[in-house]
Amino acid sequence: MKRFESYHSIQTVKKLKTPLRWRRLSLYFFGILLIILFLPWTQNIDSPGTVTALSPNNRPQTVHAIIGGRIEKWHVKEGQFIKKGDTLVFLSEIKSEYMDPALIQRSESAMRSKENSAESYMAKVKSLDRQIDALIDNRVLKLQQARNKVKQSKLKVTSDSMDYSANSKQLEIAVKQYERTEELHRQNLKSLTELENKRLKVQEMEAKVVSLENKLLSSRNELINAITEVQSIDADYRDKIAKSESEKSTALSGLYDTEATVTKMQNEITNYSIRSGYYYVTAPQDGYISKALKNGVGETVKEGAELVSIVPNLSDFAVEMFVSPVDLPLVHVGNEVRLQFDGWPAIVFSGWPMVSYGSYGGKVVAIDNFVGPNGKYRVLVAPDTKDHPWPKELRMGVAVKTMTLLDNVPVWYELWRKINGFPPNYYLSDKVSTKDKK
Repeated sequence: MKRFESYHSIQTVKKLKTPLRWRRLSLYFFGILLIILFLPWTQNIDSPGTVTALSPNNRPQTVHAIIGGRIEKWHVKEGQFIKKGDTLVFLSEIKSEYMDPALIQRSESAMRSKENSAESYMAKVKSLDRQIDALIDNRVLKLQQARNKVKQSKLKVTSDSMDYSANSKQLEIAVKQYERTEELHRQNLKSLTELENKRLKVQEMEAKVVSLENKLLSSRNELINAITEVQSIDADYRDKIAKSESEKSTALSGLYDTEATVTKMQNEITNYSIRSGYYYVTAPQDGYISKALKNGVGETVKEGAELVSIVPNLSDFAVEMFVSPVDLPLVHVGNEVRLQFDGWPAIVFSGWPMVSYGSYGGKVVAIDNFVGPNGKYRVLVAPDTKDHPWPKELRMGVAVKTMTLLDNVPVWYELWRKINGFPPNYYLSDKVSTKDKK
């Protein structure tokens, strides 16, 4: 020990008033610590995130082959900037039913033939309509003629009946005159010549009555024939009209079938034309070719196969972050968020965001209503227009560290909360509460 005491440093330490200085340093330290404990601290929720686009139209997408085919030529390369409508790849046909180079022209020719057939059916229908109208008109005329003939026959029967009745009376008178003459002849009051004259007259009247009776019967037969002819004409024309209407229905059925076939062929031709336009796969929007998912020339792709991925030229950056279900009630639309992008150096104090350097401001614009596959809720954050703008060099998929700013509390309260494992304050700031009330 004496050997060590010979050193100057040991002697100097011994001369220090160690207990007093340590008490002063301890008091300074605890005083500063007490002041720090009462400083304001901004509660926050840390969560990872990635750069994306606010609009779904500007997010990365994959271009698919609408039809199956074989790759014949690539018109782009990876990393190339393309505009909407630029040709990406040309496909050739692989299905046998579409390989005919004159498929559309031949289909159009077949369709024109069917259209001509439909016109022929229409002409036949119009001709049958005219025929039916003519039959109806002729039926009316023929029936009118037959009915007139019936009326004439009735009048003739009436006339013959009157003649028959009149001559029958005259026959009765002649018979009575003959009987009186015969009685007078037996009494020698009338001569034999007069008697024979009366007998001759009776015979003549009998012959005339028989003739008139025959005529009356003939007239009645003509009347019956005329009535029968009316019915026959009516039935005959009804049969002809029904036959024409049946032929018209058959022609209309053929017309409708042909029109349906024409419509189907028009649909097929349109599909052929549209399909031929799908041989050239074009870009749906401006962007950069990220990766070709099919390689080489001659490779066969199925319908709906992925061909190439495109990253749009972003103009509306956003960040999607994922928060745990326990923190979800604390996040609201309009909450301020501090962002630290990978590749951009920053000095971040989570409790004092205003003294952080290199972080960027954002605001919550959307919150998913359903939990994601990772068991967390997705939250979209858009740039804060009141803060300095985000870097223009950002790319899709850049990792981001996010801090959602909550309530301002003292440091001691935050330490006490974390030691006890309590969640951040459920009490919103006056600013957020006022917005909710509005």
